Amino acid sequence: MKIRNFFKIASFLLCMAFAIPFNSTAANGTKALTDSTADARMLTNIINRVTEIQQMDKSNLSTTEKRELKKELKDMKQKADGLNSRVYLSVGAIIIIILLLILIL
Repeated sequence: MKIRNFFKIASFLLCMAFAIPFNSTAANGTKALTDSTADARMLTNIINRVTEIQQMDKSNLSTTEKRELKKELKDMKQKADGLNSRVYLSVGAIIIIILLLILIL
């Protein structure tokens, strides 16, 4: 009787997992909002600096100055990647976690 109830619950959860629609920000083309204003300010500073570098005339720069610009761009990219440090769970991972919790409890 216990196994029969387990399979009923598991099948119900599986059906519910696929029936609930999930919206992805990547599919919509919108960016996720940051939580703190300091991160938002830093991101706007990075975006402004990158646009300044893109609009610069780089033909007059020496090789060392070009290397410094590349290094600065790489550092800004690392900072921007670190601002969006969130953990995403897929539907399959959620199902496995729920099943493990049911088995343990």
